[in-house]
Amino acid sequence: MSLNINVIKDKILSENYFVLRNITYDLTQKNGEVVQHKREVYDRGNGATVLLYNRQKQSVVLVRQFRVATWVNGNANGMLIETCAGLLDDDEPEACIRKEAIEETGYQVNNVRKVFQLYMSPGGVTEIVHFFIAEYDDRLRDNAGGGVDDEDIDVLELPFTRAIEMIRTGEICDGKTVILLQYLQGSGLMA
Repeated sequence: MSLNINVIKDKILSENYFVLRNITYDLTQKNGEVVQHKREVYDRGNGATVLLYNRQKQSVVLVRQFRVATWVNGNANGMLIETCAGLLDDDEPEACIRKEAIEETGYQVNNVRKVFQLYMSPGGVTEIVHFFIAEYDDRLRDNAGGGVDDEDIDVLELPFTRAIEMIRTGEICDGKTVILLQYLQGSGLMA
């Protein structure tokens, strides 16, 4: 189904770290009626995330870091437990996630498997996130992780069952992390 969209205004409101745009458009609905919408759209680029898992140890590797948006929204200390992730910049998704894994967790990942790609907040954010899983092994640990530049990341190796329980308790409340942990749980890889 093709929609008839007529852009009336596309104004950049901010080009600070990412781009915030104000877009006004006419949308012709299925019944032929034209409605006008005015929306703000945040373009932060596309990203990738990876869940590192170890079948033998029945464990996963996650990271914990400060996220200002969660702090602004009431998370007392702003710390969030999540899967390793990053923006693609000019990289392909798999190359991005390999680089992020080594920087954030210290693990080199060999057999990376893409499981899907999703819009995480399509009502106002352009970002598509590419989701991966990869088995890690202690022999692939290259460094302590913790991020680069101004990042201050804690690396967490957790029993898989504990990570699943942390979803229920609210200790893990990051969407991409919950999705990948539940994917892994249903995949049979940790059986």
